[in-house]
Amino acid sequence: MEQVPTSVLSAERCHLGEGPTYYAATDTAWWFDILDGRLFEVHLGSARPRIHWLGKQASALARFDAGHQLIVAEDGLYIRSIREGSMRLYWPLEANNPATRSNDARVHPSGTFWISTMGRNAEAEAGAIYALYRGEISRLYGDVTIPNAICFSPDGAIGYFADTAKKTMYRVLLDPATGLPCGAPVVLLRQRDGLDGAVVDADGLIWNACWGGACINIYSPKGEHLRALQVPARQASCPAFVGQNLSRLLVTSAWVGMDEAARAADPEHGRTILMEVAARGRQEHDVKLASP
Repeated sequence: MEQVPTSVLSAERCHLGEGPTYYAATDTAWWFDILDGRLFEVHLGSARPRIHWLGKQASALARFDAGHQLIVAEDGLYIRSIREGSMRLYWPLEANNPATRSNDARVHPSGTFWISTMGRNAEAEAGAIYALYRGEISRLYGDVTIPNAICFSPDGAIGYFADTAKKTMYRVLLDPATGLPCGAPVVLLRQRDGLDGAVVDADGLIWNACWGGACINIYSPKGEHLRALQVPARQASCPAFVGQNLSRLLVTSAWVGMDEAARAADPEHGRTILMEVAARGRQEHDVKLASP
């Protein structure tokens, strides 16, 4: 386990921190506390977080223009005004199924948005992975228990995703122009500890948060384990490359499921961490919508 310089970006504890992303143009990081319905906004230059109460559980976002975000929430996709904070429904998703909520998501280099759902209590095979392509949503994979680690190779030709409950990460060939599968998923790797959120750097390496393992695992595109970087929170949930040169790593964490003794033994539980990893990171892509 390697140690790198690490600091607390936000001491506010997230019940279930997830879905971090970063806007280089404004030097602003965003992430969610899914279970408490909160969206965090931090300008890295000031490191003073703002908390936006959404009124619903949400787990991820993507930018589609300078003033708006697409929020992935428990009952669908919402367009959110960054300045006003107002939200309007763009597309319902499993809105008629109160047993599920949104989870992991990421934008493909083409602008196609992969999003996922899961059971609120991680019910077996209750979740699915979808793609928002040219303003239409299609279901890619069903019978997923805890979808995570959605990310893409730099050229957009490979997609990755995991089912945390099955301790398995998959690899699938994609059409780089559309971000849609052109083959069946195959097993990339199996990991004893929890495979949670992931990002891919400019060299194609996969940076994966290890839920329960207090680390970020780094894998090659062939699934070879290369490094493990220690995170000062046991339930690390998702990483994002941040900073003007995208060389730092923001990592969300969570205290869900931890009793009082477990929280006492994990002093940074639920906090949002900033790690000096000297990465060759990549900027997140904007989602492409058919119409605003």
